[in-house]
Amino acid sequence: MKIFVPGRICLLGEHSDWAGGYRRTNADIEKGYAIIAGTNQGIYAEVQPHPNALILTATTPDGVKQEPYEIPMEPKALLEEAEKGGFWSYIAGVAYQILTHYHVRGLVIDNYKTDMPVKKGLSSSAAICVLTARAFNRIYDLKMTIRGEMEMAYQGEILTPSRCGRMDQGCAYGNRPVLMTFDGDRLDTTELHVKRDLHFVIVDLQAKKDTKKILADLNRCYPFARDEVERGVQQLLGSINKQISHQAIDALMQGDAERLGSLMTEAQTYFNQYAAPACPEELTAPVLNRVLNYEPLKPYIWGGKGVGSQGDGTGQFLVRSEADQQKVIEIIERDLHLSCLKLTLYAGAKVRKAVIPAAGFGTRLFPATKATKKELFPIVDRDGIAKPAILLIVEEALEAGLDEVIIVVQAEDLPAFESLFQSQVSIENFNKLPPHFQAYSKKLLEMGQKIRFAIQPVQDGLGHAVYCARELVGNEPFLLMLGDHLYRSDSDRSCAQQLLEAYSHHSTSVIGVRRTAESEIGNFGTVAGHWGENQNLMHITEFAEKPTIEYARANLQVSGLGNAEYLTVFGQYVVKPQVFDYLEEHIKNNVREYGEFQLTSALDRLRQEDGFMGLMMDGKRYDIGLPEHYLETLQSFRGEV
Repeated sequence: MKIFVPGRICLLGEHSDWAGGYRRTNADIEKGYAIIAGTNQGIYAEVQPHPNALILTATTPDGVKQEPYEIPMEPKALLEEAEKGGFWSYIAGVAYQILTHYHVRGLVIDNYKTDMPVKKGLSSSAAICVLTARAFNRIYDLKMTIRGEMEMAYQGEILTPSRCGRMDQGCAYGNRPVLMTFDGDRLDTTELHVKRDLHFVIVDLQAKKDTKKILADLNRCYPFARDEVERGVQQLLGSINKQISHQAIDALMQGDAERLGSLMTEAQTYFNQYAAPACPEELTAPVLNRVLNYEPLKPYIWGGKGVGSQGDGTGQFLVRSEADQQKVIEIIERDLHLSCLKLTLYAGAKVRKAVIPAAGFGTRLFPATKATKKELFPIVDRDGIAKPAILLIVEEALEAGLDEVIIVVQAEDLPAFESLFQSQVSIENFNKLPPHFQAYSKKLLEMGQKIRFAIQPVQDGLGHAVYCARELVGNEPFLLMLGDHLYRSDSDRSCAQQLLEAYSHHSTSVIGVRRTAESEIGNFGTVAGHWGENQNLMHITEFAEKPTIEYARANLQVSGLGNAEYLTVFGQYVVKPQVFDYLEEHIKNNVREYGEFQLTSALDRLRQEDGFMGLMMDGKRYDIGLPEHYLETLQSFRGEV
């Protein structure tokens, strides 16, 4: 298994993590607020289980692979290694914490590439700690959330001589910007959605700073200020930081790069005014301020500031465009002889395509399915039009803003679907239609231009059907909608829109879930997990396909549900394209469940390796795959409000 963890850059709010911690003793201190994001560079490793030890290898920047370093997977040995300091100490510290809390064996960690600078305020030590926690989590399926990985990484790093803060482990969230709020011992995290791409340049100032002295001098200003300088530091890291950070959140959410850049410059001005007097030897920062104020850069940037503990370590600029990103790097490297890194915060990956499997036979609806596919059974919609069931699903996908719908069919059924979406009725029949049906006939052909078909040569399960759409989907996330389910939202956003918005905000695969009585879960895929900030979005820790009641009671209970209630699959998903690799592996190796290639196990592996969220849907689903359910749909679907 390969894992990548980026470095961490603090866009705004450095030092507020430990400053907010002093609320434990002085409640008048303001909470700490920091906006952080992962860099585009970081630490790469390939990991696998080991029976009784940590086997660690690394490749130097010039491509030389070091000899393996072995640490017994025993508490005493791990703790001794952590306390030594050095690169391997971080891995040992986290492994010690994991071994204390979980029943695990060892790991082989091959750090085959590191493309981020170390000791430059980008939290390389936190990155290796998070990587270690994530490796144990994924290899042994410990079901930790991102917050859980962060906490384990932090507890592991503080066993080493490192002087890390709680914000450092924010690199666990990857490239997504995150607001971290520090209130005494409490840490809250909120993922932020970037409306448009933002381009940064990170500058290695190639100077020296004493982080320990900076932290020691600033910490002297807490928990109670004794003079004007100390009051200024508390004001800087308190009310001033709160105001700037919250304005910056609005700028991020609106994609207002100019405003965000101006706030960065404003934050640096305040830092120079209030923090530098508390530690003038380190925070006067002549190199940083010379670079930030270098006149030839002004036409290409919106603003800039220092990074990390500040001082002459690392600087950052928010530039005006992707082209200006390269121009700024050229100027800095040519004129100032400093090295740079690019950082781009990308807007949420857009989902452009939907996949609808419609190749099943419909055994439970025989002999009607001998005459026509169940996906073509008629449903009377709210507008009074009798529509084939799949047409309702296609309409929902296209109305949610998708560009293309891929329907997976059997070869012999292709003409029926093509006729529905891509063939006009005869002119004689068209002329017999009333005007509103003529208009709808034209709308059908317009929809047909956005529909493509994939052929499933044999009926080999839902996982196989989804895999058949791989070439048409390509390497991008997609919306999966089951062909024998209809969906009706209870809000002004369709079910598909709800899922697409969740994916856009979190860039993590997401599945719709609904409450289901214990007596029914044997008919559905069922999930378990931990709720996030509210009770409608969760981090999934397990997928189970049609579990027994006994298994569900032992493993699938979720807080906040009613007695004997569980969460089952709603029938809509937004899935990252890695799922195709897992499905291909199953198909090539003939890994079947219930005699077919299932989707659930591939989704569970995607959960382990990349994370998966569950969204409590504000709506209802209608399963037309059974006669009694089809009858219920006919009776209630049109009149459902």
